[in-house]
Amino acid sequence: MRSLLLFCLSGFWLCTRAADKNITDFGAKGDGTTLNTAAIQKAIDACAGSGGGKVFFPEGNYLSGTIELKDNVVLHFQKGATLLGSTDIEAYRNLDPFTEGLGIDVGWALVVAVDRKNIGIEGAGTIDGQGSKLKAAHILKDIRPEGQRWGRRPFLLRVVRCTDVQVKDVTLKYAGAWTSHYFQSKNIRIENLKIVSVGVAHNDGIGIDGCQEVTIRNCDVESGDDALVFKTTSSKMACRNIKANGLRLKSNQAGIKMGTESMADFENIQITDCIIYDTRNGGIKLLSVDGAQIKNVIISGIKMTNIRTPVLLRLGSRLSVFRKGQDVQQQTGLFENVVLKNITAVSADSTQLKSASGILITGVPGHKISGITLEKIHITLPGGGAAGEAEAMVPEAIDQYPEVKTFGPVIPAYGLWLRHAQQIRVKDLEVVTKKEDQRPAVFMQDVQQAQLTQCSFRAAGTPASIITIRSSDAITLKKIKAAARAKVLLDADPASKEGVRYNEGR
Repeated sequence: MRSLLLFCLSGFWLCTRAADKNITDFGAKGDGTTLNTAAIQKAIDACAGSGGGKVFFPEGNYLSGTIELKDNVVLHFQKGATLLGSTDIEAYRNLDPFTEGLGIDVGWALVVAVDRKNIGIEGAGTIDGQGSKLKAAHILKDIRPEGQRWGRRPFLLRVVRCTDVQVKDVTLKYAGAWTSHYFQSKNIRIENLKIVSVGVAHNDGIGIDGCQEVTIRNCDVESGDDALVFKTTSSKMACRNIKANGLRLKSNQAGIKMGTESMADFENIQITDCIIYDTRNGGIKLLSVDGAQIKNVIISGIKMTNIRTPVLLRLGSRLSVFRKGQDVQQQTGLFENVVLKNITAVSADSTQLKSASGILITGVPGHKISGITLEKIHITLPGGGAAGEAEAMVPEAIDQYPEVKTFGPVIPAYGLWLRHAQQIRVKDLEVVTKKEDQRPAVFMQDVQQAQLTQCSFRAAGTPASIITIRSSDAITLKKIKAAARAKVLLDADPASKEGVRYNEGR
């Protein structure tokens, strides 16, 4: 046994490299009060200068400002080790400034890598940004309104134009702004992360911004803002070839989101087998408003509970530019081959809208949202919509920030609302309400080439119709079932009636 132990220990040390460094050897102190920025950076630089390896954080609380990862360096956090972000805003640097979707200048970070390769963060330890304490200290010195000053606070982790990146096993906590932001990077693997980042605004969990060849697996995210969010803040590099699965997502905003920053495309993206729960905003939101094409996207095997507004798909024409002097305004984008299937959603009783709606899909005049398939989707809503809400006029909000509330306070359908849309295929959609709802189950306006097949709408009430269609053409309805005692199943205006084909299929 002793010989075996010696052999194993020998094997362990053979696996370490001469370039590996321990931050305490460079003067770092894990007392939670000593500022270790310079000591940690010296350890990283020495490791990189010796050909690369691991920089070890032993047990302790290591206070620091911005530290920069270098080529071939992995930060390894041993159990009980915590990198604490300083509460002094001046301890942070911005190595890649840009403007986010609300027009705020951002980019400061605690851990940052710019134009690096073969880097990583791993281990059983924690990176804690102390976001609430940082904010409290910040607002004592910065008297601007919170909506302007928040961008000065640091992200927890930023990876910018890097190749071969791995982040695994660690816990990321309490960022000052976004928790993790990966920009224009390739070959990224994110797995087994625990993220708890709440307490201040804009605490996005995992942010993928114009990255390619990305795998995200088995992460547990509790975020103050969007939990898993894809962005393209530059037109120069698409989000492409991305797979995410096995995620648990809790959020004060959306569970899964593409956009709003959406200049370059989102394509070849698969998100499967995820749980979304306790969101205070949407469950799944796909938003192209700055020129992006959203294409070849599959989201399947999703279970949502206690969420607000299960699905929002938006094609808009905000057309913002986020990297001033580096980019130009794009044309309005499009959707193509976007599939949502095998999804169950149970809405919270309180939602952003006056009366809850299940699926909102809208383009803008002259730019139809298209190429969308919804299949095997079951949604439970609170109900309670009044008859007068069926006549609601929904704002176009052509150039506005896209949110569920942007189209509120009332949507004229409880199940599926479609506007400025074409080539929409819906099969096996079931929407159930807990209380009576006097709105139609489906409302279409300016819609062409839409198919609804095997759909069931189980809301009690006496609405004027189950399906309302306005200014539309080439609409196919087949095997539609409804529980409500409606005056008519279909209410189509004269311009639409001739273009509707209805087959009970019973």
